[in-house]
Amino acid sequence: MDAPYRLGVDESYRPLPSVYLAFLAIWLVSACSWTFNTYRNAHFQTSNLQWTLASVPLIKALQLMLSFLFWYSCFYLQRCSLWMSFGVYVTGVLFQTASFISFLLISHGYCITCERLSISERRTTAVLGSVFYLTLVGYRASVPYFTGLLLINYFVSFYTIFYHISQNLSALREQLNYIEDEDVHAMHDAVLMKYIMFKKFQSAMQIVAMAEIVIYVNIDDSSTNYWLRLLVREWAIFCIFLYIGWTFRSQDLAPRFTVMPTVKSKGSMVIPPIYSIEMDAATFKDFSRHKWHIGIPASLCGDKSCRDSILVVIQHPHPHRLTNPDKPLQAQAC
Repeated sequence: MDAPYRLGVDESYRPLPSVYLAFLAIWLVSACSWTFNTYRNAHFQTSNLQWTLASVPLIKALQLMLSFLFWYSCFYLQRCSLWMSFGVYVTGVLFQTASFISFLLISHGYCITCERLSISERRTTAVLGSVFYLTLVGYRASVPYFTGLLLINYFVSFYTIFYHISQNLSALREQLNYIEDEDVHAMHDAVLMKYIMFKKFQSAMQIVAMAEIVIYVNIDDSSTNYWLRLLVREWAIFCIFLYIGWTFRSQDLAPRFTVMPTVKSKGSMVIPPIYSIEMDAATFKDFSRHKWHIGIPASLCGDKSCRDSILVVIQHPHPHRLTNPDKPLQAQAC
């Protein structure tokens, strides 16, 4: 009798090392490609979201590596490490938690419609992530009543995600309508790109929700064709994250895509206007308007003739409240 049977390992699990090794290579390539692309295109946009998302493929690659080592050692080294199986368990929980935190960040519009989250949004994300992690640990450990708690947590998490996606889509739709009504085309491409990104993310989240329902409703713990079910599940997970990652990758985005408020505020919002005024050096010398950005020369040269060159002053972008919807915003004069 061969070694696997002496250790009590079912022979139907033999394809698992090969399956885990193949997906380990795929996720490692994805993680390296994501990191390299984010580093190379960091100057095109605010890349805090992309660096945060980089943790997801790295954790998944770590989980797959531990899974491969565990099953390889069981079949070919006749040693099934308890600590390695525990590492697979922990990294699996961390991967799911990191995934849902990433989904929550995107749904809030982090680095898309606002530069950073508000205090309440950060607290909500931290609480939901912590509760999701604890309930998932209890569910995996077969603690009584944690199946119901996990279902409640899934419902609350998906409700929060879809609610904020709907809010951002509504705000972006209003901005697009405002642009079309007021014939302001400077921000159209940027706002439209953000709207399309959220629509794609909404479709991806609908697929994720259905996939989670299928996984937790049709649970089959039998060893028969387990490797085949694992193959289908891992491919589905990779395709979903590939779609989301491609949508929110670092890239040369539309002009003025990064013009966004620091923190989203309540109320009717319109896109920040982009104005400019021109003045000579003498006028700029006594210029002290804090709402305007530092002046730069309108033309670049190195001789003394640039002393009297025209300076362009660009207003610092910030959100504006639409106090009167029937009255368009006017340019601010100094």
